This record gives sequence, C-alpha cells and structure tokens, in this order.
Amino acid sequence: MQVTSLISRDEAVCDHCHDHHDHHGHAHHHEHIPVKLSQTLIGMIFIINSYLLDLLFPGSRVVASFSAMIGAVILGAPIIMTSFRDLSRGSLSINELVSIAVLASFASGDLQSAGNYQTAGIVAFFMLLGEIIETRTAAGARASIESLIQLTPTKARRLLPGGQEEEVPVQDLKVDDLIRVRPGDNVAADGVVVSGQGSINQATITGESLPADKTPGDQVFAGTQNLTSVLDIRVTSAGEDTALGRVHHLILAAEQTKFPLARIVDQYMVYYTPLVLVIGALVWAFTHSLDRVIAVLVISCPCAFILASPTAMVAALSAAARLGILVKNVADLELAARINSFIFDKTGTLTTGKLAVSRLAPVGETKPAELLRYAASAEKYSNHPTAKALLQLAEEVGVPLIEPQDFSETAGRGVKASVDGGRMVIGRAQWLKDNGIQEDVLKSVDLSEAEGFSILFVARDGRFVGWIGLRDEIRAEARDSLAHLLDAGVRRVAMVTGDRQPVAARVAREIGCEEVLAECLPQNKVDYVRQTKGKGYRVAVVGDGVNDAPALAAGDIGIAMGAAGSEVAIHSATIALMNNDLRRLPFLVKLSRMTRNVINQNFLFGICFVIGGQTLAAFGYINPIVAAVMHNAGSLIVVFNSARLVRQGEDLEPFKKAG
Repeated sequence: MQVTSLISRDEAVCDHCHDHHDHHGHAHHHEHIPVKLSQTLIGMIFIINSYLLDLLFPGSRVVASFSAMIGAVILGAPIIMTSFRDLSRGSLSINELVSIAVLASFASGDLQSAGNYQTAGIVAFFMLLGEIIETRTAAGARASIESLIQLTPTKARRLLPGGQEEEVPVQDLKVDDLIRVRPGDNVAADGVVVSGQGSINQATITGESLPADKTPGDQVFAGTQNLTSVLDIRVTSAGEDTALGRVHHLILAAEQTKFPLARIVDQYMVYYTPLVLVIGALVWAFTHSLDRVIAVLVISCPCAFILASPTAMVAALSAAARLGILVKNVADLELAARINSFIFDKTGTLTTGKLAVSRLAPVGETKPAELLRYAASAEKYSNHPTAKALLQLAEEVGVPLIEPQDFSETAGRGVKASVDGGRMVIGRAQWLKDNGIQEDVLKSVDLSEAEGFSILFVARDGRFVGWIGLRDEIRAEARDSLAHLLDAGVRRVAMVTGDRQPVAARVAREIGCEEVLAECLPQNKVDYVRQTKGKGYRVAVVGDGVNDAPALAAGDIGIAMGAAGSEVAIHSATIALMNNDLRRLPFLVKLSRMTRNVINQNFLFGICFVIGGQTLAAFGYINPIVAAVMHNAGSLIVVFNSARLVRQGEDLEPFKKAG
C-alpha cells in the first residue's frame, strides 16, 4: 500500500475540487507540499557538492558544511512551511515529524561537520521526491473535452429554402435544420439522411469496424465521418443533446465517481508523529542527553517508508516504459495487481480496426494473383476502406498494378473502370447485376456478411471472375493474451462492443472469450462496467475509441490502445499501450503484483529498521551521526531492493518508436 503521499489530497476534476469523506463522514483537509522540481534539484546539488568537497578536499569542511546547510534550507523550507500550515488547520501528519527531524538535525549542525546538515537535506529531498512522483493532475478530463470538441466541426453547411448553402456555427443549428455534409467532412449534428447515399465511418460512436452504408431515412451521428458522396441530413439533435455530447458528459460523470486510493499507512501516521515525540521526551526525561533525543528523531524519520513506494514505482515504470506501457497515474499501477475482471472493446482493441483481405476466391481459370491485380487496379483511385485494403495487399505481395481508365464510383455500391483493355465491374452483388452480369455470384460464397465480412464481387468484360472477402482482422496475440490473463488469476474477461451481434460472436469465438455483449452505445458500456463493479469485481477497461472513453473513465483503471486510439480514449484512461500489443496486459498484471510485493518488503524492512534504530538510539548505542549513516544505509537497501523491478519484461521485445 502506498504511503509516499504523506499528506492526504483531494482530487481535482476539471478544476472543480471535491472534498472526499471517509466512511465515518469526516472530511480530510491536508496541505500540499509546494514542490518545484527545479528547487528540489538545486537543493540536492548543494548536498551532493558537500559530499564531494568532504571526499575530495578534506580540509574544506567549512565550505562543505556551508554547502550542505544551504541545500538543507532549500529542501527543508517547503516541508517546514507546510507543517506550519497543517498545524494552523489543526491537523497532524508525517510532515511534522519530518520537519522536526530536519530542524533537529539542522540545529545540531555546525560548520566543522556537514553530516547533520546533509542528513537534514537528504530527509527533505526524499520527502519532496515522493511528492513529485505521486502528484497527479486533473488535466486528463480537460484534454478529453478538448479532443471531443475537435471531433465535431465548428461550422456546418446549412441549406436554405432555395437550395443555397450558408456556413453557420454548429451551436446555431436547430432541430429540423437541413445540413449538407461533403465527402471527408465530419457530421456536425445527429440527424437523418434526406438525400444522397454513401458510407459513414461511425466507429467513434458505435464501434462498428466496417463503414456503414447510409441511404435516405438512415440515422447518422455527430462526430462520425462521411467517406464518400454528398449527404443532405435533417438535424434531429444538436450540441449537448447529440450522442457525442452525451459521451462528453459521461466522461465527466465517470471521472467524478472515482475515489482516491485508501492510504492505510497515512491514517496511522497521524499517531506516529506524537508517538515519536513521546519517545523523544521519555529519552530526554531519563537521560537528559540531547544527542540521544536527536538520534531518536533522526532514526525515526521514516525514510524507508518514504522510499518504499516511489523507488519501487520508478523501477516498475521504467520497466513498463521500456515495453511501451505508459502509466499516467502510479496509483493505477499498484491497483492493477488487484484487478480480477477485464472488459475489452472489440474494434481497434482485440482487432486491428482496419479492413484486410481475408480471402481471394477466383472463379474458373482466373488465378488469385490475377484477381487481386484486376481488382486493386480498378479500385486504385477509390478512397473506400475496401479499396485501401486491396492496394495494401497488392503492395505487400508485390503484384504490379495497371493504370485504370474511365474510372467511376457509385457510393455504397461499387466501381467501374477499364483495366488492361477489359471492362471491370467491382462491388456488391446487386451492383454486378445492375451492370448486366446475370450469373449467380452468391453461390460460391461461403462467408457471411452478417459476421463482419465484406464481400467484393469482381466481373471482367461481363463475366464473373471471382470474389474477395475482407474483414477487420483479429490481433494475432489476442487469444494468447486473454488466456494468459485467465492463467494469472483474472476471473472474468468480457468483450463489449457496438458492433453487430454476429460479428461480435465470431470474434469472441476466435479469441476464446466466453462473455460478449454487442450493439452497445457508450452509455450501455458504462452501465455494464458499473454492473460488473457492483458485483464486487475490480475492473480494468481496455479500449481505443471515443465510444470507449466513458467506460475507460468508469473502470477502476482504464487502458487505452495508444497508437490506433483516439486522443479522447488516451486522456480518459490512465494507462496506454503505445504499441497496441495485447501481450503487455498480462505483463502489466505481473509487474503490478511484483511491485506490490517489493513495496511490502520495503515497508516490513522499514518497520524493523525504525524500531531497532530507536532502541539503539535510546540506549545510547548510536549517536546522531551514526543514526544519519544508518538511515542512509537503510534507504540504499530499499533502493536496491526496488531496483530488481527494472529488469522485468526482458523476455518481451522492447518497444521502439516508429521512424
């Protein structure tokens, strides 16, 4: 359990501070230590300088002591000022003990020996280091809102009664307004298609892996992208009432339901400081030895406690960063050890989120390479995802393309072009039929479009020559990663997606996921996460799209697929997989558990160290200088124990940034 945040803190969300109450109903008000990294580094430079002067120039003790004194003042000042503010509020925490230890060490120092000044500075430095490492900000929620705003265009093309277009701010749109959305534009408001037909990429809202073909009467969502032809849309809801607007509010609501991690040791530290002061008073009462009292205070300074969590966390974060795991909140790295339920999005998370060719099925004497060459050449100038998948495969396998002539595309249906002297017709079965191909093109197809396959039928010079199956590919490591999570003790793994039920069922079958929920809008995902948490599970949510962002925020921890994910998902989550490798998830659980074990070991050592040191100091076996040396040695033991975590994950390939 973390104790490095030595003062309880209220979390801020979107710049609104909320007082969090304990189960007895008492509010906790403790002061932040005003930590500045530059100040901390400057102070430590003076301390290090004093050590170097002592080592290299033994005759310059006064200069070394003066350097250590300056460093101790720089490092100790914010802690001591915070202690005074704590006391003025009527609260008592470990800040006061650290302040007393710093002041006692400082007061017993002199310019002939830098030791006590160094002790004061080092104690203060590690206190500030712990605070720096664990400080978290509320910038995530604000960045989520900014990213959401960017998804919706600021302007819209509103149609006037005469058919003319006028550009208006999106906030001026009203229900029943008619807007025009051109190819490549994002839809400005929720609405219904009035005229035109085309393909809409609505993965940001519904999570569907394939673009949805829209015809008059179909619904479209704000923030989705029009891929092909011009659409005229009648607005049904605008602004905050849109699906995207509701996602925005869900993110904020989910963020505000998060509670700070219980810091058990912090609760007992309120008794620790008075106890140490009582011990110091008893030592003075029985011995009248100021040296023994100072030694007790110095050895009682819980450096091992202060270092126990941050050193382990830094080592664990280093191991995670080496493998492309970005942990934004160290508390969640600790929490991952107790996660027993993983909820996955499908598109872009368990699948790649991009169409890829899964089957080349030539008919008659046509060869597979021929079928690919004709189809990819004819689709060369199309922007449809199916065309891009064909071109990518042709490039990967080295099939040379032919320049198409007389290219034409009908949105949502198919393309026509002349390739190598032959007239190509590619698209849906009805498209081929409309262009004079009378053969039964469906009889040879053994894939189901209902299960997420997209079928392209190819005809050349009026003759059916084959079909091509495409689908959103499942990540190669998905099945093994889920199995390893179950082996690691995770009790429940579920896939929750906005895609259709047959598609979700097929993917779940292929990756070995027994629990699946399909056709979910963002609010349905949040409800599912809350229901799972209500059953006593600690839930990790893994996703990448805007539709995942509220669920990511609602889970105990949120893990975003970074490279393919949206900014909203990354900001709503606390952990991002920068290279989209699902094998990092079992590693994350393992690393978290090892980190927790190391922290527990450090705390156990710290308890034994403090009790043993207090006993030796009280009976006069150690003086303040020896006490300072001992607590520094104890600190090094904790550091070296934590450093074992750095080498974790060496069996996995390191993450390397592209290009």
